[in-house]
Amino acid sequence: MELGIFFYVICALWAMTVIMNFIQATRICYAIEARSGRRPLRSGLPGFANVIPVAFNVGVAKDEETQALRWEMNKRLLIILGGFVIFFFFLSVAVPQG
Repeated sequence: MELGIFFYVICALWAMTVIMNFIQATRICYAIEARSGRRPLRSGLPGFANVIPVAFNVGVAKDEETQALRWEMNKRLLIILGGFVIFFFFLSVAVPQG
């Protein structure tokens, strides 16, 4: 396999992993908001997920199950952050400078 194709395959796998983790974090955030008493919009559809306030425990129920869900969401967000750091180092090694 050529080096260029290998680079694009790694980039695609990284992107899919980040998107998949963000979707899972968003779904967990909706569950946390439902457990914390936040209501959906009048149309019945959920509003946007408040990922950052939920990650920092703002307006979240304090029971153990909700806090366990919040920890799961925070793990997903840390995986995404770690993925960006690893991808930065991968780019610095894989892409020739200048």
